[in-house]
Amino acid sequence: VVLCAPRTPETVGMIGASEFSSMKEGARFINVARGDLVDEGALIAALESGRVGGAYLDVFATEPLPDESPLWDMENVLITGHSGAGSADRDERVVEIFLENLRQYVGGRPLVNVYDHERGY
Repeated sequence: VVLCAPRTPETVGMIGASEFSSMKEGARFINVARGDLVDEGALIAALESGRVGGAYLDVFATEPLPDESPLWDMENVLITGHSGAGSADRDERVVEIFLENLRQYVGGRPLVNVYDHERGY
């Protein structure tokens, strides 16, 4: 299960004990969305029970992840801490988007990848 959702009032806490218990035994869980979309206590319990066989976590409810979090010591957890968005061509892509937005702005056209404050993403 890959969680890729924006943080909005409707999505905060969207993955908890009920959702983990509905997953296939040994499922893998990946969160590249926002940390507070997941109940970390429920995730830890699901990992300990084997309901979730492994987790790849790029985000957390509290960042940085506190030293005392059990997630640090779990062998079935990979923690990357906000590096999941990186790629070999990331910087080039950022420049391309900036230049496209500059052309759009100069031409009086709508910008690309605009954050909508009302929608929250």
